[in-house]
Amino acid sequence: MERVFNFSAGPSMLPVPVLEEAARDMLNYKGSGMSVMEMSHRSKVYEEIIKDAEAALRRLMSIPENYKVLFLQGGASTQFAAVPLNLLSKDGKADYIVSGQFSKKAYEEAQKYGDVQIAASSALDKFSHIPAFTAADLRPDADYVHICYNNTIFGTKYPEIPDTGSIPLVADMSSCIISEPVDVSRFGVIYAGAQKNMAPAGLTIVIVREDLLGKARPETPTMLNWQTMAENDSMYNTPPCYCIYVAKLVYEWILGMGGLEEMKRRNERKASLLYDYLDSQSYYTAPVEAGSRSMMNVTFVTGDKDLDAKFASEAAKAGLVNLKGHRSVGGMRASIYNAMPYEGVEALVAFMKKFAEENPKD
Repeated sequence: MERVFNFSAGPSMLPVPVLEEAARDMLNYKGSGMSVMEMSHRSKVYEEIIKDAEAALRRLMSIPENYKVLFLQGGASTQFAAVPLNLLSKDGKADYIVSGQFSKKAYEEAQKYGDVQIAASSALDKFSHIPAFTAADLRPDADYVHICYNNTIFGTKYPEIPDTGSIPLVADMSSCIISEPVDVSRFGVIYAGAQKNMAPAGLTIVIVREDLLGKARPETPTMLNWQTMAENDSMYNTPPCYCIYVAKLVYEWILGMGGLEEMKRRNERKASLLYDYLDSQSYYTAPVEAGSRSMMNVTFVTGDKDLDAKFASEAAKAGLVNLKGHRSVGGMRASIYNAMPYEGVEALVAFMKKFAEENPKD
């Protein structure tokens, strides 16, 4: 069976060269006589893998020396609790910008641990744009401000890094990390689930500024304490070994093509192809405002639920799979992460044109 173009929002497709290298290493990694998923995380062979993975990510994202890189488990959703537990220590206050479902969930989780408020939200506009706010909208004594940098479900993204003044900015970057360059020094914490752009599900990356460590609340579970994980080089317990290995291969793949500047160029080219088509016709509608459009997750609808369902079904038969929108919003969603080739978006646009011709609206 030939490979399909997989537009899943996550877990999502991985680069073919990475899969091929992982396949070659499956039974015998570098003469060890075993797979990475079989070896001890305390072995010298694996120690080299995790150190190389961190070095590659630091190089790729230009992570400053005063930031720790943690390879953790539990998914980004576990960090919804870990963030307030580690940071709500000074005044017990945090401000959240709610721009979609996951930032809303993060806000609801954080409310369990302190004085947590919504500083801005686009909920009344069905999350069709990134809510505007300035440092003046934030409480000056907040311990941190939380955002979701790219919204997987609704297809929105911050057009630029917001200015939070002296308040540490915390960002969930699960669906856009390593898709383009980002100034890490503008953030106090960046966290991301790996299953969209980096590796199989099971790994979570946390990049945290060192001065924010050591402030965890007394009730913080050991497994959620960033300082504990940093002091143990992400190996307080058995880490998600194979996922870290695949992430290393992905980082090296991007570095080999020229780094994040080249990755951004490729991603912009793909997104422009799809958005340009959407803007040129009237059969499909893109609900996201132009200034807030995501480069990773493109949402669109026909305006007819039956037609939307037919579109997703027939697209799958044509080898364009997982285009059905999230159950909470419906419609269609094309997730065109790093590993999606330009040819996949070309095939999608061609199918969209063909479907519109063969299924005229009443």
